[in-house]
Amino acid sequence: QVQLVESGGGLVQPGASLRLSCAASRFTFRFSQYNMGWFRQAPGKEREFVATILKEGVWTYYADSVKGRFTISRDNAKSTVYLQMNSLKPEDTANYYCAAYYNSDRAYDIGTSYDYWGQGTQVTVSS
Repeated sequence: QVQLVESGGGLVQPGASLRLSCAASRFTFRFSQYNMGWFRQAPGKEREFVATILKEGVWTYYADSVKGRFTISRDNAKSTVYLQMNSLKPEDTANYYCAAYYNSDRAYDIGTSYDYWGQGTQVTVSS
């Protein structure tokens, strides 16, 4: 079974930065052939798309709410995807999940497109 393990969450003040990481474990998971995304879910709210990076690492897509503040990147050699989050706001507070999908014909901003999910890492932005 493929495992995606997120790390890097925590409690920070507004305006601070965090970098989330998501490492894929399982030697047969060909990380470089999967598009990788980040979603988040706040208490009482639906899961929402945050960012996606396609398998080649060239094309990236962002939710309007994070555009200009968050940057997604990947290191295929390390089977890891990152989410650099700057200028954090209280409304960014959520559990952040990384996910992977193989079929690039699927919509990148819909959760059902994704084949594998991590367990999540909590990000809390509060003064």
